[in-house]
Amino acid sequence: MDALEPVMSRETLEYHWGKHLQAYIDKTNELKEGTRFDDMELEEIVKTSDGKLFNNAAQVWNHRFFFEGFSPDAKKQPGGKFMDQINKDFGSLEDFEAKMADAGANQFGSGWAWLVDNGGKLEVVATPNATNPMTDNKKPLLTLDVWEHAYYIDYRNRRPEYLKKVWALVDWKIVEERYGK
Repeated sequence: MDALEPVMSRETLEYHWGKHLQAYIDKTNELKEGTRFDDMELEEIVKTSDGKLFNNAAQVWNHRFFFEGFSPDAKKQPGGKFMDQINKDFGSLEDFEAKMADAGANQFGSGWAWLVDNGGKLEVVATPNATNPMTDNKKPLLTLDVWEHAYYIDYRNRRPEYLKKVWALVDWKIVEERYGK
């Protein structure tokens, strides 16, 4: 629980990973039990459900994806074809990071900032609540959680500071692998 310090504290992870995510998992399992969704993979539930089941299942998927993109020993810079695509679509890594941080900082209320592959073009999109770009046939590569529980313990109301510091945790090797699939 302390592997992501000092960017994310043990206390943040205990609540964010240990309590919020677990509550979404428990509710998703409860809502899908005995329905046509019972044996579906999580990604398929996100793509085909709605209402309470979608909200909870998407939050499970989004949170897992968010945390899986981080590492205390993160590869700090993208490379190869992926870096070439970032430069092509955003101008530079710094411009991309600024656009992503801006999307997260300006997301009104709770939500997510995403790097997606939209048919071979990289884009930054912001989504509210549990919304996931897969429902618009976009391939998520990276997400930043801008729900208050992601940063409030460590940063209080300073969402832009959190969005600046979280880059230290992004493992570009993982993002590159997602891009290559």
